[in-house]
Amino acid sequence: MAKKGSRVQVILECTEHKKTGLPGTSRYISTKNKKNTPERLELKKYNPILKKYTLHKEIK
Repeated sequence: MAKKGSRVQVILECTEHKKTGLPGTSRYISTKNKKNTPERLELKKYNPILKKYTLHKEIK
C-alpha cells in the first residue's frame, strides 16, 4: 500500500527567459511538501539557453 503524503510535484519556469524574447523555455520538475511550504517555490537553477543561473518560479 502506498503512503499518503503531502509531497507534490511542481514545475519551475525561468522568469528571465520570458523577458528576453528568445525561443524555447527553461523548465524543471521538482517536489515540495505542501504542509511546510504552502507558498510558491522560487529557486536559482541553470538556464542552458541563457547559459547562466537564473531565478525559476513555480507555475500552476
